[in-house]
Amino acid sequence: MSRDVVTVSPGTSLKDVAQLLVRHRIAGIPVCDPDGHVVGVVSEADILWKEARPPEKHPGLLDRVLDAAYGDEERVTAETAADAMTAPALTIAPVATVDEAARLMIERSVNRLPVVEDGRLVGIVARADLVRAFTRSDDEILKEIEEDVLLRTLWVDPDDVSVMVQNGKVSLGGRVENRTTAQLAEAYVRRVPGVVSVESDLSYEVDDRSRHALATTSYSDSLTVY
Repeated sequence: MSRDVVTVSPGTSLKDVAQLLVRHRIAGIPVCDPDGHVVGVVSEADILWKEARPPEKHPGLLDRVLDAAYGDEERVTAETAADAMTAPALTIAPVATVDEAARLMIERSVNRLPVVEDGRLVGIVARADLVRAFTRSDDEILKEIEEDVLLRTLWVDPDDVSVMVQNGKVSLGGRVENRTTAQLAEAYVRRVPGVVSVESDLSYEVDDRSRHALATTSYSDSLTVY
């Protein structure tokens, strides 16, 4: 994400918002209250409502058609960021993964997500940021897998797992303690930015999932219904 975020207040004029978008070559800008809380986002699309049609009402059927096509009169006559913004703002937490951000952008058809922590804006992530993350080198990907995924997240000694990365394609081998760890390793590696695919040949010493299923079945069978 980018921490140097251009913001406006709800009372900022739409003309000033447009100038900021052009000056900084950005497509959207968070609207924040005096405490730094994100209350909305103004995008190029929101400003285009001003060009949708003149503010005068059109009588009868024509008016209804235009309203259906372009929206309500308030946006067309907007003069401030508060009038034009999309609210509430769609935000994401700093701990969210790249794939979560990408999925949210695709599902909600947005190009940027304000990053909010404890209710306050701390950064912004754009589609371009996610694309840049996908261009990471194999060495960067390998380092994150070994240090962040295996060692810090799963508490697995990287020496116990062989990791090969070639053009973003990851191969996992070796032996871990149980089946759950093997499955989590593959799932977490898939979420590492820049990973194209994962082929896992991880083996495990204990099939803990089968043991859990057996224990659950045994417990259920022991229950007596009166």
